[in-house]
Amino acid sequence: MSVGRLCTRTVSIASADEPVLEAARRMRDHDVGTLAVLDAERRPIGVLTDRDVVLRVVAAGRDPATTPIGDVMSRPAVMVHEETPIEDALARMAGNATRRLLVVDDEGRLVGVLALDDVLDLLAEEAAAIGRLIRR
Repeated sequence: MSVGRLCTRTVSIASADEPVLEAARRMRDHDVGTLAVLDAERRPIGVLTDRDVVLRVVAAGRDPATTPIGDVMSRPAVMVHEETPIEDALARMAGNATRRLLVVDDEGRLVGVLALDDVLDLLAEEAAAIGRLIRR
């Protein structure tokens, strides 16, 4: 199965020049801990996580109202193509010590996000189906 079939297609986004305060409010409003940071062509250039906000803004004593996302975001964005097999995506997550991958199309534009939880949900469903077969 490819990443594109499993990824979440609704992604909260931000631009590098907007203030961290606006991004933090968007995280709160959308109940997410990560925003994909995109350039003008919708290509990922980084991610802003709630951890970035705490460590690189709050703990550093920076003003979130004036600090641009681009100054504190995690980069580079860890990405996979939407046709990438799930197994390869898991290896990429492990190799980059991340639980989320941005999913891009042939032009490198954002089309979704794959979270480790998405893969675990799929595995749980498949394990349950195997269990039902064994019980028969």
